[in-house]
Amino acid sequence: MKYAKQTEIARKSVLLSSLPENVVEDLIKASSFRHFSRGETVFLQGDPASSIHIITDGWVKLFRIAHSGAESVVHVLTRGHSFGEAVAFRRRAYPVSAEAVTDCLLLEVPASALVSFMETRPDICISLLAATFQHLHELVTHVEQLKAHTGAQRVADFLLDLAECDANSCIVTLPYDKVLIAGRLGMKPESLSRAFGKLKKVGVTIERNHAAIGNLQALRDYAEEDTAAAWSKAH
Repeated sequence: MKYAKQTEIARKSVLLSSLPENVVEDLIKASSFRHFSRGETVFLQGDPASSIHIITDGWVKLFRIAHSGAESVVHVLTRGHSFGEAVAFRRRAYPVSAEAVTDCLLLEVPASALVSFMETRPDICISLLAATFQHLHELVTHVEQLKAHTGAQRVADFLLDLAECDANSCIVTLPYDKVLIAGRLGMKPESLSRAFGKLKKVGVTIERNHAAIGNLQALRDYAEEDTAAAWSKAH
């Protein structure tokens, strides 16, 4: 079966994993996979929200353009994440733009198909609240990091999210350019460089687009360090 692995990733996404199996099957049949190249637009702010997207490979950024022309990064998402649910349910316009920051593969779920199920199967509405709650939880966590963590702690959290290994040391690949990483973490590029420098003391070294983490537990302890203590060390 073509896209068998990617279909399984979509099934395990927050959006689909809580739905009845027969509903998931019908939704997948009604959906289609689309490839996007790095830098390609998925949709623009203001476009009608006709689809819900599930990332099965690669990274996508959600962003807004201010009246001044400045870009504000809202979120950067990867495999297993979905986006566009809330506005698609309400048949509204997308409040953000979406762009592939790496080559990626998305499963596009027609909003009309899911809304149809919601109208005929009210019981699945409760399940869909799980996806909405997950997005809210991630947003709250992100705001907390921006408000309560130092720049170096935010970078530490970012690296820990990328570190999918069982050992206490590993090398992770930075999935997109450092300017975007800085924007995602609410920092300026020069502040990101200083933050990387501060992480050397806990065993992190950066070379091009790779981060070597010498001690994951030390990095984890640093990220979770008391905020007041962290700020005193940062200044």
